[in-house]
Amino acid sequence: MRLISVALLAWLMAVPADAQNFDYPAEFKTQDIATNGATIHVRVGGAGPAVMLVHGYGETGDMWVPMAEDLARDHLVIVPDLRGLGLSSKPPGGFDKKTQAGDLAGVLDALKVDQTAIVAHDIGNMVAYAFAAQYPDRVSKLAVIDAPIPGIGPWEEVLKNPLLWHFRFGGPDMERLVAGRERIYLDRFWNEFSATPARFSEPAREHYAALYAMPGAMHSGFAQFAAFDQDAIDNQAFLANGKLKMPVLAVGGEKSFGPMMATVMRFAAEDVQEAVVPGSGHWIMEENPEATDQIVRSFLQ
Repeated sequence: MRLISVALLAWLMAVPADAQNFDYPAEFKTQDIATNGATIHVRVGGAGPAVMLVHGYGETGDMWVPMAEDLARDHLVIVPDLRGLGLSSKPPGGFDKKTQAGDLAGVLDALKVDQTAIVAHDIGNMVAYAFAAQYPDRVSKLAVIDAPIPGIGPWEEVLKNPLLWHFRFGGPDMERLVAGRERIYLDRFWNEFSATPARFSEPAREHYAALYAMPGAMHSGFAQFAAFDQDAIDNQAFLANGKLKMPVLAVGGEKSFGPMMATVMRFAAEDVQEAVVPGSGHWIMEENPEATDQIVRSFLQ
C-alpha cells in the first residue's frame, strides 16, 4: 500500500476526527455550466491530466474534498453536482443516467477537456458507466465505487435485497411524508450502509440534510431511483455494442459490496482491476478516506 500523500495527510491533521471539511482549497474555482437542459454546479482545480469525481445519493460533490485536494497536485480535478442535487439546478426530468451522462459531456465541452479519467461512487457509478459507454474515447480510465449498475450482471438479484427498498420508494405521497423530515430519511442510509455509523459525522449529516431539504432536491433524489428501469434498458443496449475497453477499477467497501463490485463490472468491461476499502461500509470517503485516496491514486498513476 502506498504511503499517505502529503496533501491528504495535511488535510487529515487539519480536520477534527468528528468533522469533515466541505471547503475546497482556494485554488478551486466554482462555476455553473448550463448544458443539456440543466445547470450543473462544478468545482475545478489543479493542472495536469483531467479526472472527474462523480458523487452519488445522500451526498454531493462536497464528499470529494480530501481526494480532490490530493489529486489536484498533479491533475486537473473536475467535481460536478449531479442534476437535481447539491447546487445544480432541479429540472423536472432527465434523471435517467443516459441523459445525465450528457450533462457530464456538456461540462467537459464547456471546460474544453477532450478526455478525462472518471472516479464515481453510488449513483455516480451509473452515470459514469453511461458516459463511458456513449463516449468511450473521452474516458482514459474509469473507477466505480460500491454500487451496482442497472441491468448489468446480477442486477435482478441485487434488487431482491430488502435493504434496497428505497429503490421503489417515491412519488408525491412519499415526498409529502419526507418533507421537513429529510434528516430522518437520510440518517437511515448513513446508518444502515456504514460499517461504523459514527464515522459519518454529525456535521456531515447536518450539511447534506440541509442541501437535500432545498426545494426540489428530494423530488430529484427520488427521480434518480425511479429511472432505474429505464437505465437498465439503456445499459443493456450499451452492452449489446460490446464491453468497455478502457481500464476499469471496481472498488467495494469491505463491509459493503467488497469484491462483488469487480464481479459486476466484469460483465460490462474487459479490463477490470479489483480493490477493497478496508474497514469501510458504503460511505468510503467518510469511513476510510486515506485508503480510498491511495487506491484511486495508484490506479490513476
